[in-house]
Amino acid sequence: MTEKANNKKKLVPKPPQRPSYQVWVIASLLFLILGITVFNKSTSTVEIDRKRFETMLKNHDVRNIVIVSNQNLVEITLKDEALSNEKYQTEIAKKSPFALSQGPHYHFAIIKPETFEQDLEKFQKGFPEEERAPVKIEPRSDLSSFIATWGVLILMFFGLWFLMRRMTGAAGPGGQIFNIGKSKAALFDAENRVKITFNDVAGLDEAKEEIREIVEFLKNPMKFTNLGGKIPKGALLVGPPGTGKTLLAKAVAGEAGVPFFSLSGSDFVEMFVGVGAARVRDLFKQAKEKAPCIVFIDEIDAVGRSRGRGQIPGSNDERENTLNSLLVEMDGFATDSGVIILAATNRPDVLDSALLRPGRFDRQISIDKPDIIGREAIFKVHMQPLKLSGDVDAKKLAAQTPGFAGAEIANVCNESALIAARKNKTAIDMQDFQDAMDRVIGGLEKKNKIILPEEKKIVAYHEAGHAVAGWFLEHANPLVKVSIVPRGVAALGYAQYLPREQFLYTTEQLIDEMCMTLGGRAAEEVVFGKISTGALSDLERITKVAYSIVTVYGMNSKIGNVSFYDSKKSDYEFNKPYSEATSQTIDEEVRNIIHDAYERTKLLLKDKRNELEIIAQELLKKEIIFQNDLERLIGKRPFDTETTYQAYTNGTAAKGRNLAEDPDKLAEENEENIPAPVTDV
Repeated sequence: MTEKANNKKKLVPKPPQRPSYQVWVIASLLFLILGITVFNKSTSTVEIDRKRFETMLKNHDVRNIVIVSNQNLVEITLKDEALSNEKYQTEIAKKSPFALSQGPHYHFAIIKPETFEQDLEKFQKGFPEEERAPVKIEPRSDLSSFIATWGVLILMFFGLWFLMRRMTGAAGPGGQIFNIGKSKAALFDAENRVKITFNDVAGLDEAKEEIREIVEFLKNPMKFTNLGGKIPKGALLVGPPGTGKTLLAKAVAGEAGVPFFSLSGSDFVEMFVGVGAARVRDLFKQAKEKAPCIVFIDEIDAVGRSRGRGQIPGSNDERENTLNSLLVEMDGFATDSGVIILAATNRPDVLDSALLRPGRFDRQISIDKPDIIGREAIFKVHMQPLKLSGDVDAKKLAAQTPGFAGAEIANVCNESALIAARKNKTAIDMQDFQDAMDRVIGGLEKKNKIILPEEKKIVAYHEAGHAVAGWFLEHANPLVKVSIVPRGVAALGYAQYLPREQFLYTTEQLIDEMCMTLGGRAAEEVVFGKISTGALSDLERITKVAYSIVTVYGMNSKIGNVSFYDSKKSDYEFNKPYSEATSQTIDEEVRNIIHDAYERTKLLLKDKRNELEIIAQELLKKEIIFQNDLERLIGKRPFDTETTYQAYTNGTAAKGRNLAEDPDKLAEENEENIPAPVTDV
């Protein structure tokens, strides 16, 4: 009974939507015009000539006559007995059925009312007194006739006015068609302040310090101007997706205490010529009126791409016009101070050089993926609203998520809460976080996927090959977890490793990583004498690394200390910067590197065949094994290399980032070319 009652309470129908007042106004006006038109005397009576009128008088069918003096019109009303005549009924009903009962029924035009009155008196002189039709003279201001004549025009004018008002407003399809040159920036001021502050942004300490100075300048400009400093005109936030660029801008909006305009680079783009430039001008006009203030342009690469790239000769590029207007407004001839520009992009390589110069963007703030310290801080921020059990350790979670951006860490925390709720738990424990990381890294677990026993055996030996190769190679990353549970779209299993967070790689380290990645295919050939298609992602990864060794890092003796890496990444690269002979040499050297790594991996697995069998059988039995299982089954790893987590907890990790002249660029290149921590089949 209770459940039924609850269901009834939930199924409450929504109240019908009432039409807006504008609809009622238009409907009322329509009915008014229609009614006046229908009941208008001048349009509902039958027009006759004077001879017909005289015939009606002779037949004594006329009840009364009205002379409208100011309209030179005569209106005739018939007697009730005359209306019973079928001829009259048909005529009058055809013109207006409402005129049958009330009248008048007929009308005709005259030249002068005085002359007609005299003629009518003469015409009825011979009639008996009781049979004479009474005559009445009256002036009439016929408003109904005016509305009937001009009503359609009035209705059209009102409808046009209503449509224009709707179009210049925000509602309805085609909204703002007459306001198209206006800026679409959202304004955050004292009335609708953003509640996010710098305390909600973790793992971006250096970027926060740079941004915090701008906020302090707006709050206390005398601190800087007393020393002769000027307020920075702009700051560009650069970094991979999900690292917190927009979040940092929201924190600036929450901290600044000044008007904050926020919009996207695509808001300037429109199909009409000149609209983008007009919106830029309108944006800066509003900003100067609110100065001092901050303008945030997200994804500025949508409007700030290099000029002249991809333009058809003789064409008018609307995007370039918009960019030119933006450049002038940011630092033109008549620039006003007090407007600070914040912008964010993950494609700084495509931006126009004129946009990046000092005076427009004085600072370029790099926001990279967080290191283990930053990830721990981000985990702690996202764990605050969660109900956690006592075994949850943010340090361990940070160590197990190398390469994760802030958005991915937030996703892990949210997934762990959903998984715990699905299991009807009262608190989120470490296992829920492990399951959430598996979900984010490997994809959704396919519990109902049917796998043949032969396929499962191949997958088990493939993943065991990865595990054994990585366990006995000195420079390979230490293993965290091996699974043969199907996940994602096509992955039948995966091995997860815990890579060291480093910026520099030696040739030996890269070769060991390649050997570990080839361990799956090598295990298949060693055990079964044949190979499968399960090594697709492994081959793709090692091919990229091999080509990077030869063409990017200059680590090959035949090619020498030459790098063909293009940091500008031009969109129109038709020619390779080397000859066909060099290209052939590169291909040969890449094949030799991969062949040597594969043969080395096969020799290792043949030597460790017993350990390979033990791990594969354990996988077939348990489907998931961890690092402690490997230590229990095949002994401890014969190397004493510390992981990043161990160095962090032991306090032996080096502080600072002066590992290279340009570590950020190296980190970006390494991220693209070094094997990822997960290998799947």
